[in-house]
Amino acid sequence: MGTAFLLALLGGFLSDAYFTTYQVFFISAVIEFMGLLILTIQAHIESLQPPPCPPTKSSNESCREVTGGKAAVLFIGLYLIALGVGGIKGSLPPHGAEQFDENTKEGRKKRSTFFNYYVFCLSCGALVAVTFVVWIEDNIGWQWGFGISTLTILLAIPIFLLGSTTYRIKVPAGSPLTIIFKRIGIGLIMSIVAMAVAALVETKRKKVAAQRGLLDSSEPLPVTFLWIALQFLFLGSADLFSLAGLLEFFFTEAPRSMKSLATSFSWASLAIGYYLSSVLVAVVNRITGVSGHTPWLKGSNLNHYHLERFYWMMCVLSGVNFLNYLFWARRYKYRSMNHG
Repeated sequence: MGTAFLLALLGGFLSDAYFTTYQVFFISAVIEFMGLLILTIQAHIESLQPPPCPPTKSSNESCREVTGGKAAVLFIGLYLIALGVGGIKGSLPPHGAEQFDENTKEGRKKRSTFFNYYVFCLSCGALVAVTFVVWIEDNIGWQWGFGISTLTILLAIPIFLLGSTTYRIKVPAGSPLTIIFKRIGIGLIMSIVAMAVAALVETKRKKVAAQRGLLDSSEPLPVTFLWIALQFLFLGSADLFSLAGLLEFFFTEAPRSMKSLATSFSWASLAIGYYLSSVLVAVVNRITGVSGHTPWLKGSNLNHYHLERFYWMMCVLSGVNFLNYLFWARRYKYRSMNHG
């Protein structure tokens, strides 16, 4: 995910410097389709897959890593997907924004609505991916999960092309909307709430496991999925406000020749977050595992984790992030204001 978001910078640069957003999206969608198709084929053909993992109850033997040609097929598919996703994220938001006339109040309002719907659709897609598609992969087969994703992007390409004769590629620069910073701030507050809700839900989940005597069991707990969905609701709402606000902010404040690249900085910030998340988990485990203590995020049983503590820590960090945002937002001067 981090690589995909970081490659959004490449998609934005190409959209500004060499191609149109329309061309970059089309090429990137084809590249992503190719990557998904490769993974679908690998998941379907047993000779391209690594040896199956041993039963969980047998000795200390672990799963063997994929090597050689099988690894090459896997990584080619993964990086084609990352390249395609990066190109799409670097070109589709500015392409959509270019369809509205920012010289008019109505055009700016519709552009703002577009960014909201864009992020909302991303959140809905992510929800389907981590629920329905994951269930398909676990219960029917990975090839079916990849196949659904492949079919989806395949259908998206001709749907996008249907509007080719009506698309607007470039529009004159206009004035920014000062409401943007408020939207970003609301999104950051929602992320704080999401982490707090996640901590409370995890506390409840572990309490249920203790009451039912299932702390050392891998059996599913009698806890409804709606409790888990609650934190994703707040996280999705946070993205709806903050990410949409960032996309519009970068698009509005950037020079006309760099709008696609500028919007890609939103995705680059997410890429950095994904990379830092891995570092953060490692640091937390190292610090909490000193003096023989059990690390917060390590072990074979989720019930032995201390996720609730980690979520509370993330809640505090999100609060610090919000204060940092307020510090800089109050001092920022809009580009259009500086130019009169």
